[in-house]
Amino acid sequence: MSLTQAIAKNTTIQIVGKAVSTLLGLVAVGIMTRTLGVEQFGWYVTATGFLQFVGIFSDFGFTAITAKMLSEPEFDKPKLLNNLFTLRFITALIFQGLSPLIILLFPYPAPIKLAVAIMALSFFAISVNQIFIGYCQSALKMAVQMTGEILGRVILVAGLLLISVKNYGFLPAMAVITLASVIYTFYLWQKTPGVKFSLDKTIVKNIFQKIWPTATTVIFNAFYLQGDRVILPLYTSQTDVALYGAAYRILDVITQSAWMIMGIMMPLVTFAWSRNLTDEFKKKYQMSLDLVTLFLVPMVAGIIVLANPIMTLVAGKEFVDSGRILQFLSIAILGIAFGNIFGYMALAIDRQRQAMWIYFSDAVLTTIAYFILIPRYGIYGAAMAAIFAELYAGLGLMILANHYAKFIPSFKTFGKIILASTIMGLIIYKLQPMNIVMSILIGVGIYGLLIIGLKVISKQTIMEVLKRG
Repeated sequence: MSLTQAIAKNTTIQIVGKAVSTLLGLVAVGIMTRTLGVEQFGWYVTATGFLQFVGIFSDFGFTAITAKMLSEPEFDKPKLLNNLFTLRFITALIFQGLSPLIILLFPYPAPIKLAVAIMALSFFAISVNQIFIGYCQSALKMAVQMTGEILGRVILVAGLLLISVKNYGFLPAMAVITLASVIYTFYLWQKTPGVKFSLDKTIVKNIFQKIWPTATTVIFNAFYLQGDRVILPLYTSQTDVALYGAAYRILDVITQSAWMIMGIMMPLVTFAWSRNLTDEFKKKYQMSLDLVTLFLVPMVAGIIVLANPIMTLVAGKEFVDSGRILQFLSIAILGIAFGNIFGYMALAIDRQRQAMWIYFSDAVLTTIAYFILIPRYGIYGAAMAAIFAELYAGLGLMILANHYAKFIPSFKTFGKIILASTIMGLIIYKLQPMNIVMSILIGVGIYGLLIIGLKVISKQTIMEVLKRG
């Protein structure tokens, strides 16, 4: 099988697997919202928001660094993987191990603090997963990763169904979430060949040299990506936290496609850049922009039109008010798309240090905005600050990556995607009221026809994908 065919096969596996995983994730959210109710779901959002803040704070960019370094010819790959795994295990153990103690300093209700203690193990497992996912990306073995992810989601849904039927309550639901994450991580650990604890002085030194700029920027990311979900519960009710958190859950699910695509593209871009394959680098750079926007831009149009029925379908009638928040937050998707694409590009061309000022200034400005806007405007203040944070980072990283890559990708395809998405959104709007599932299916069909008609995707590209393997 050629590299092109392997990439196509890997991409198809990811798309299909992510679709299944996303569906199961939405089912899990639906079970939780209906089982826990608005207030207790707010507890869950607060607990996971705190742990995600700690998780991002201690992320250090291990997934991207693993995929990047394993794509470079510098070190023996098994030794490098073992050192990356050991460092990730130690850092995750320290930071997530401290979470149950740090949460005691916050004026949250007792069930939230107990939930953090239970789910700290879940987020430790998620942190360790970064190494295994990075390995799968670099080795084009995403079938292994997707199998583990789906296995974890199946266990999550089955466990939550049992909690719902037996009416076990809030804390047992948190235990199920933890169990699903641990099993997912254990599966990937078993499927990663020869991984073991190891620290080599030379390799560790090289890892730290490469990772510290990324680690610093990721720490800044924690403030503007998760600061709202830590600060919001200090000023609003758990009901408002639940409505905001439910909307953000949908946004997180939608934007996963960007991380998936760039996870595939990152090793390819790094390979081309590290070997001075200029034409190949530009081609992969352009492809990254086109693919991410192809998937995310129509989501903005779809959410603006269908936000209320989407929230009712996923979370239940109690969460219909989350629809307005979701519509507002959808504006951030464009910033998320650009931040994802150009953030990965900055990493691929070794410009993490130059990107630090963007993340630092974003963290400072957004944190100030959270403390000004949330007390005055509540969940909408949090949304305004979050939108600013994503757009600021996305535009700043675009300027930086294009400057140092000495290449400005074409935005012609991006313009066609915006046109196709706008037309699709207007047609779906005119067809309302309509069943939400039917609306989505018709929207997908209209968008598909438009991107072919506008030649967003060429027949040649379609044929190349169909001929994989």
